[in-house]
Amino acid sequence: MALSRSSGILLHPTSLPETPGIGTIGKQAYRFIDWLSEAGQKLWQILPLGPTGYGDSPYAAFSTFAGNPLLIDLDTLRDRGYVTQDDINPPPYIKNHGPVDYGSVVWWKVPVLKKAARNYLQRSHIGEFTAFAEKHADWLDNYALFMDIKEHYDKKAQEDNLFGKLWNNYWPRELATCQKDAISAWKRDNAEGIQIQKVIQFFFYEQWHSLKQYANGKGISIIGDIPIFVAADSADVWANQHLFQLNDDGTPKFVAGVPPDYFSATGQLWGNPLYDWQAMRDEGYAWWNARIRATLDLVDYIRVDHFRGFEAYWSIPAGEKTAIHGKWVKGPDHDFFDSVKKNFGEIPILAEDLGVITHEVEALRDDYDLPGMKVLQFAFDANEAGKEGFTNSFLPHMYKRECIVYTGTHDNDTMQGWLNAASPVEIEMIRRYLGGKIEPKDLCTELIRNALMSVAVFAIFPLQDVFSLGSEARMNTPSTLGGNWAWRMESAHFDSQKAAWLRDTSRMYARNLSGTTTA
Repeated sequence: MALSRSSGILLHPTSLPETPGIGTIGKQAYRFIDWLSEAGQKLWQILPLGPTGYGDSPYAAFSTFAGNPLLIDLDTLRDRGYVTQDDINPPPYIKNHGPVDYGSVVWWKVPVLKKAARNYLQRSHIGEFTAFAEKHADWLDNYALFMDIKEHYDKKAQEDNLFGKLWNNYWPRELATCQKDAISAWKRDNAEGIQIQKVIQFFFYEQWHSLKQYANGKGISIIGDIPIFVAADSADVWANQHLFQLNDDGTPKFVAGVPPDYFSATGQLWGNPLYDWQAMRDEGYAWWNARIRATLDLVDYIRVDHFRGFEAYWSIPAGEKTAIHGKWVKGPDHDFFDSVKKNFGEIPILAEDLGVITHEVEALRDDYDLPGMKVLQFAFDANEAGKEGFTNSFLPHMYKRECIVYTGTHDNDTMQGWLNAASPVEIEMIRRYLGGKIEPKDLCTELIRNALMSVAVFAIFPLQDVFSLGSEARMNTPSTLGGNWAWRMESAHFDSQKAAWLRDTSRMYARNLSGTTTA
């Protein structure tokens, strides 16, 4: 895949400022794109856009195809006449700044969105919605039906003081197993609620496509994100049970995770149901190809989270309390990517190849010319400090062009937070590598400069690192619940001086210039 030597910023739309409760894809998103353009950047990387559930993680969405309703901008709906200003005024506890409180935002915002959808449906001219619903019927029909049933039984579970109940352990069996008569009856009796779910998705897609068009018009490409696995509590699993390793009642036989690593001594128990790859293969990987196609409708490049799972995945018996007792099971490997290449030609995929990486995983990545990831926080290992030469593969002098360098990812502490906790040996190693006695306050900036000057074709930085923010700005701590995915930037971060530094430094190292490509 031929890529231009570029750089950009990692920032999820939920982190945008100055909108009630949560960042949206309205005015502040356009302002961020303008700032990226001012900063001479060509890439905006985001996290998955799906509707988040328990734990608020974008990597555990109710649908891999749908957009997150919480990202919809209410001011835009007001301007379209679907709601009034009184409708969208938030309660006093919903603030325009500070961390996202997802529970409060859901309680306040979802009813407003439903009211807007009802008002929209009462209009005589809804041809654009009708066209949208027909175009996306393959996933939209299942998603809207799933969410309508889910809302009903989630409410019932709360009334009964039951929490954590999913479709496979709480819904009536005839609905959980998608029996035709039960599904038909639900559609007949709940047509309005299902239609409202579809209109809310129409709102999201309409707003997002306008935003993407604006970004592309500024020369900025959007890097999206596909988690390799999907959530158990999702329309994807419920409507496609034959494509997953499930028992007859819809509960998983085995679940996903990773073995013990640098993030967790007991591994990570994600709990996602695993694919039945033979069933996927028998259908020509149609579901996966549809997933990629739908994502490419929203973004320009796709980062595939946990790429190594295509070569082999960590299979954990359902019911285990940690990921320790899992085992590696062979994945679809080249057969899957042959199907993707047949359907899409050049594969616009960036491989998240962190973790336990084998020669087989490297071969799968390289055989399809997919750039992998390098993270500077993994580069400075104190065990190497006394060596004559530094050979850690995450150090910039060890890179090949076909990779993407990050200071850190959404799963890391911020770079400044990491530096604050680093040992004196590690700090001295960083200073030696950077070539001098650099002041502690300047280390984060100099590491960004080091990444920009590397041969990596893409250099991407969390916005937090551009402003040397500490651990208070961390986005996610793996294997923990609560307090994650909540950080929001401030309007002060639309800073012209920082934009000028990014622009000048990027261009100094031949990034974001026209005509600079690498094979």
